[in-house]
Amino acid sequence: MIKNLLLTPFQKFVKTGSTAGMLLFGATIIAIIWANSSYGYYYESLLQYKIGISFHDFELKKPFILWINDGLMAIFFFLIGLELKRELLIGEINTLKKAAFPFMAALGGVAVPIALYLILNENPDTAKGWGIPMATDIAFALAILSILGKRVPLSLKVFLTAFAIIDDIAAVIVIAVFYSSNVSIALLFYGILLIVLLALLYYYRNYSLEIGLILAVIIWFLFLKAGIHPTIAGVLLAFTIPIKRKLDIKSFAEHLNLISNKIVNDSDDDKHLLTKDEIKYINNLNDLASKVQSPLQQLEAKLHGWIAYFILPVFAFANAGVVISADYNFDVDLIRNIIISLFVGKFLGVVVFSYLGIKLKVTELPKGLQFKQIIGIAAIAGVGFTMSIFIDHLAFAGSERSIISAKIGIIIGSLISGVVGYAILRLTSKSKINT
Repeated sequence: MIKNLLLTPFQKFVKTGSTAGMLLFGATIIAIIWANSSYGYYYESLLQYKIGISFHDFELKKPFILWINDGLMAIFFFLIGLELKRELLIGEINTLKKAAFPFMAALGGVAVPIALYLILNENPDTAKGWGIPMATDIAFALAILSILGKRVPLSLKVFLTAFAIIDDIAAVIVIAVFYSSNVSIALLFYGILLIVLLALLYYYRNYSLEIGLILAVIIWFLFLKAGIHPTIAGVLLAFTIPIKRKLDIKSFAEHLNLISNKIVNDSDDDKHLLTKDEIKYINNLNDLASKVQSPLQQLEAKLHGWIAYFILPVFAFANAGVVISADYNFDVDLIRNIIISLFVGKFLGVVVFSYLGIKLKVTELPKGLQFKQIIGIAAIAGVGFTMSIFIDHLAFAGSERSIISAKIGIIIGSLISGVVGYAILRLTSKSKINT
């Protein structure tokens, strides 16, 4: 218990991310086995079952899989937005010096896979899948590093996280600009207007989770109907959440000492029920604890568990169930292109751009790291599972053959990247180190 309390916030994040990766892997295997079993029909029926609400002329009913991809994933992107805001303001990429090395790595990890995909692709119908190999799945990547245990320095996990966050920024921009269609300017305007109003409310008034939730649902709906993927609304909403605390640590400590003294002086240990004064003191403590924490930090901490242990595994379960049949007309070229773009593209992009950044003295290798470890991370960067599958559904909407073929390419490419990355890091990190 004491050991867990002494973990830094980043170490807790790494631990959560690692567990999420394991659950993602388990959900993926279950989905594939179920989809290819004699009960596969029930798997598909579950995903296509329509749920929603209807009221007079208004109806919002969608298949279960779309509620997951458009609804639950909006919460996932909201968390990404919170992480982006924190990292940009006070985190690992809040200065040019800190951001330079992971930025160069991410630039190569985005540009080269896209270029390689476009070069390999010869079918105009699959050209729009170029965004699929551009993002790294941070949960899976951290899970691979966790298997290596203390052989991997914490600084390498910090680099991987910063690199993946910059990757996410690029993916969010690409989804917003290139994978949104038939945009209704009026509805988009109303959605953005509500986001601005919410940001002003939080800035000039106290932060309110209840008001935020109500407006978030309305904004999500406006973005959905506007033709902009609602996950973008999740990212934008995250940037309205205040990072500033209402109470500083010194004032908190003074109030805490005052209240604790009152509790000690006025309490009777022999009785089981609290007095009205004791309840008031304890409520004051809860209020103090809330005020001394940043709203952004509180929300991030609450959402991490839900995302890691529920939303991402559910997404994997709903999207990884590919039926593998020799009779199915797979797009072999698309499968091959995605495998190569994910594994080779990510690997070359991260290695070459990282090396050039160091040689040109634009960046410097983070303290405590060796370039051979960056090579291992470059391989692991090809694990693009969650975001890649998400973009797959956006890019090939309406084409089941392309979606399924792309999923197979993503799963195989991610598997190869993970195994090779693990092997490289295992060979280059022979002795245990303290993290």
